[in-house]
Order: sequence, then structure tokens, then C-alpha cells
Amino acid sequence: MTIEKQVSTSRAPEYEADRIFVDRWSPRGFSPEEIPETVLHGFFEAARWAPSAFNSQPWRFLYALRGQPEFETFLTPLIAFNQDWARHAAALIYLLSKKEFTAPGKSEPQFSRTHSFDSGAAWANFANQATAAGWSAHGMSGFDVEKAKVVLGVPDGFAVEIAIAVGRKGDGAHLPPGLLQREQPSSRSPVGAFVARGLFPERFRG
Repeated sequence: MTIEKQVSTSRAPEYEADRIFVDRWSPRGFSPEEIPETVLHGFFEAARWAPSAFNSQPWRFLYALRGQPEFETFLTPLIAFNQDWARHAAALIYLLSKKEFTAPGKSEPQFSRTHSFDSGAAWANFANQATAAGWSAHGMSGFDVEKAKVVLGVPDGFAVEIAIAVGRKGDGAHLPPGLLQREQPSSRSPVGAFVARGLFPERFRG
């Protein structure tokens, strides 16, 4: 199967880094193209190999494809702003994390302090694999968490971390003018703004 690579952005890194990390960004203007489930599962495969504490792998993904009955259900917890553009995505996904794990050699489950952090690593793998395959993944915090738990049937013991819209980047014709103007890769803080050798520096307070 031929993979259509995403076109490189104009972003310029300060130091050498693979373009997959530099060029990944989160568009809202998706094309009408449907995503084959086998392609989507390739993104989940990348998430599968993320690191986690004690290899506990707390991440859980729920997904719905546009055109399926579940898709409208997945839209409902999103805030209105996100619903307006995310309804054009090829797939909607919710990333959950399991709050407890059973450590090696133990029989009783215990709270995992890093369940959200570890699931974030799986999300990063997912998003970068989508970019590598010529697709885009846009993570969203703008949704009603309690409503998501109810409509998705999420039991106690799991946190709903983020919602994700996946699709092929389009021309953004369905976006309002204000959003269309923002439909480009954003900048990032320089490395020196978040990296320090030694003890906590005063500049990190900003």
C-alpha cells in the first residue's frame, strides 16, 4: 500500500530533530475522505509501543468512523466550537487511561501515579504515526468529561483524557473565516525556555 507522506511545513528547528516531530500539527479543516480501519489501526499500533510505568499500558482508545451511528454519540460531549469542525473528521476517538495497575510480583492493584502521563505517550505515538502516514490527528480537551463517561459507558476506575479528531487535511472550506486564517502550523517556544542544566531556574516561573 502506498503511503502519502505529509508535506513538510516551514517550521525551522533550532537543533537537529526528525521532521516527523517538527512537521506534526493539528488542523481543523478535514477533507471528506474516509479513513480505512486498517490505516487507523496502524496508528493504534504505534500507540501500542509507547513506554509506560511497569509496562502497565494504561491507555484505552474508543473510536467511531464518520457515517456510523456511534459517530453522533461521540460528537455530543464536545463543546459546540469543537463540534462544528470535528463533525467533518473521518474518525472521532476518545483516549482513556486506567487509574490502577498490578505491579509485577503483586496481587493487589494500586493507584498508578503516571496513568495520564503514560497515556499521553501513547497519544504522541498515535499522532506522529498519523502524520507519517499523511493523515492528521487533532487532540481536544474541549469536551464535557462527565458527559463523555456517560455516553461512552466508561466505568469507574478510568479517566477520560482527551478527544481526538482524525482525517486527511483538506482546504478548510467548511471553516468560518476566523478559523481558516488559523489553519497553519503554530510556533513553539525556544528550547532554552523549557530546558535547564542544574537546579530550577527563575525563568521557569514565567
